[in-house]
Amino acid sequence: MTKHKRDRQFRPLPVPSVEIAGLFGDRQDAICNSTAETLLDRCVEAGMVRAIDMSQPSPGIVIPIQPWDGSTQMFWDSDLGKSIETIAYSLYRKSNPRLEARVDAIIDMYEKMQDEDGYLNAWFQRVQPGRRWTNLRDHHELYCAGHLIEGAVAYYQATGKRKLLDIMCRYADYMISVFGRGEGQLRGYCGHEEIELALVKLARVTGEKKYLDLAKFFIDERGTEPHFFTDEAIRDGRDPAKFIQKTYEYNQAHLPVREQKKVVGHAVRAMYLYSGMADLATEYKDDTLTSALETLWDDLTTKQMYITGGIGPEASNEGFTDYYDLPNESAYAETCASVGLVFWASRMLGRGPNRRYADIMEQALYNGAMAGLSLDGKTFFYENPLESAGKHHRWVWHHCPCCPPNIARLLASIGSYMYAVADDEIAVHLYGESKARFEVGGAKIELAQKTRYPWNGTVRFEITTDAPARFALSLRIPGWAKGASIKVNDEMLDLSSATVDGYARIEREWKAGDHVDLDIPLETRALWANPLVRQDAGRAALMRGPLVYCVEAVDNGEGLNAIELAGDLAKAEKTTEIAELRGAVALDLPVRRDKADWGDELYRTSPPEKQEVTARFVPYAFWDNRAPGEMLVWMRAGELNGE
Repeated sequence: MTKHKRDRQFRPLPVPSVEIAGLFGDRQDAICNSTAETLLDRCVEAGMVRAIDMSQPSPGIVIPIQPWDGSTQMFWDSDLGKSIETIAYSLYRKSNPRLEARVDAIIDMYEKMQDEDGYLNAWFQRVQPGRRWTNLRDHHELYCAGHLIEGAVAYYQATGKRKLLDIMCRYADYMISVFGRGEGQLRGYCGHEEIELALVKLARVTGEKKYLDLAKFFIDERGTEPHFFTDEAIRDGRDPAKFIQKTYEYNQAHLPVREQKKVVGHAVRAMYLYSGMADLATEYKDDTLTSALETLWDDLTTKQMYITGGIGPEASNEGFTDYYDLPNESAYAETCASVGLVFWASRMLGRGPNRRYADIMEQALYNGAMAGLSLDGKTFFYENPLESAGKHHRWVWHHCPCCPPNIARLLASIGSYMYAVADDEIAVHLYGESKARFEVGGAKIELAQKTRYPWNGTVRFEITTDAPARFALSLRIPGWAKGASIKVNDEMLDLSSATVDGYARIEREWKAGDHVDLDIPLETRALWANPLVRQDAGRAALMRGPLVYCVEAVDNGEGLNAIELAGDLAKAEKTTEIAELRGAVALDLPVRRDKADWGDELYRTSPPEKQEVTARFVPYAFWDNRAPGEMLVWMRAGELNGE
């Protein structure tokens, strides 16, 4: 009998256990060939490596203190940590001794910089040494530690080298002495969440439960009264009311986490918090955390999420505003926030396969997140609008360069998001050409995916095992897939009886040579927004499979708002592979277009005449990789058949 999903623990497959090809393989090649070294080069150019080099004088304040009482220079350790993590994942795919040696030299610098008690932070050791642990609300100390921990875990797994891992274990051990409920300890937590999920990774790689317990402490303390951030400010001689964001909702510290019902504040912080909560719900089998997260999940995905999986429409708080406030051209939708949504969704799957999380993980990954990295791996998006008048372009670097290494580390480690394993079950959350290795019930299993997904919906799984083994193979049937089918060793499976929470669960004794064929029809479909999303009234967007499509001026000329969708999309579409976009499948569709016959009139009494033309739609994640120009996701909708 199957255990209730909440009593089970699914953990992601380690990155080294998955070989990637296809679309994700192409993205990983770009990271290996360009992004990984680009990240490190630009960290050097920004002065980040010099800042930790004890053989050189302290650089002092390079980036001025801002009105929020800090500087983005305070985050430099996090940028180095994420860059090290990206490089580590890239080394699984492609050896690069020169790049590895550069990372080793940086790790040596961190070893020399680390205080005897274990403390490690470039800003608070070399720029403001008297300010350690005085402003956890704003100064990102634990956030930086978290990203260095994640980098350390990845680098250890990639290379077998323990130096950075040992450095960060010493730092985490020091944190255990600093934070807690004992006499003289700080009952605090970081204003920018991250340390929580990082400590779970550290616990899993070391087997040390004390790191899980510290993560749990940070989660349990958050938002409790008396409020730590208020007391901290008073102790530090600051006025607690002089908080630039004016509310603890900004960093999700307005209520204890189990009492929070609405997704508020800074989008990336929220995603990292919920990711840590979900990890702890899995590790401690904590239904109180899972229940809180389910409420927050529904709040986000039914009222506050773009069709691309972008979240956080507002630049002023890099986060959330009101329900259904989803402007297109001014959308902030930070790349890091979509990456964070992928993190959260993946961790919600820790207590069992469930389509409600995996479908959103796929949507955010393929659209809002993947858009953040150019096809050549050299330029980046920070904001991800759904409409552009032609002035929004990828950039080489940023004064707060959190997004480049974030999207790079996600794509470079995508194998661990595709698969998860429990004691007696393998779950496949994402589809793509790959080969994964598992151990289930003492048997060694290899599962190969043969597919061109997301361009084609046919997926074959080939199983190799050293001995017959009984386990369940759970395959996600996307909620948007109409008429999906599965054959096991060429025999049709009854999906209606085999599907649990949106996954086809195939439990049997498997042997070498077994195969499963999954067919997911990829029909173009139109989607309409809830009428409360006023910016999308009278408009529709197109998706094919997991991909959101858009029009660009490079294919269709300027004046994209003159285009109107009409007719039966699925019957009318023609697909074309675009060589310039690495073989991405474009959609050529008949549309109506207003004639440009207005002359110099601004208003007139007669509507524009329309003409029948063909428009080309390309995957949103691939836009702005060719000639610059306008872009549009939400199109005017005439008489349109959506299903």
